Amino acid sequence: MAHDLTGKRVAILIANGFEQEEMTRPRRALHDAGATTYIVSPEAEKVRGWDHTDWGESFSVDVPLDQANPDDYDALLLPGGVMNPDNMRRNPQAQAFVRAFFDARKPVAVICHAPWMLIDAGVAGGRRLTSYHTIQMDLKNAGANWVDQEVVVDNGLVSSRKPDDIPAFNDKMIEEFAEGRH
Repeated sequence: MAHDLTGKRVAILIANGFEQEEMTRPRRALHDAGATTYIVSPEAEKVRGWDHTDWGESFSVDVPLDQANPDDYDALLLPGGVMNPDNMRRNPQAQAFVRAFFDARKPVAVICHAPWMLIDAGVAGGRRLTSYHTIQMDLKNAGANWVDQEVVVDNGLVSSRKPDDIPAFNDKMIEEFAEGRH
């Protein structure tokens, strides 16, 4: 089946302040497709979401970032929110973790403000993608071809703008993750 992720291991890289539904809804879709997901975080034991306008739920960290090996995963999901990628984008371990997926040509899905991570990881240049509209100039200045579309796919990189785009984002994410390396 084209959308079967059975046996696929997906890393979800998040820090405190990730937009909760940009993690929980894609994670549920990944589980429904058969994937196993792992929350990877610079936080030690728990990581707390942001639920639109206030703090949300806490989630257990499966693998601390300093112990995470990108080779252990088939794909990467980067949820957005403002605080989450802004806190991680200057973290050299987070940058290296993200860069490793691109170097290995593994599929990556980003939504909202998460493409900030791609800029600091040095992998945004030359990529066609979308994001939350307020960071479009950051992406353009990094050499990305930013477009205002619900979902964009560029050689295994799936991007979307905001929570309203999650249904289309999930469909394309699962499709690209099922295809594997690009």
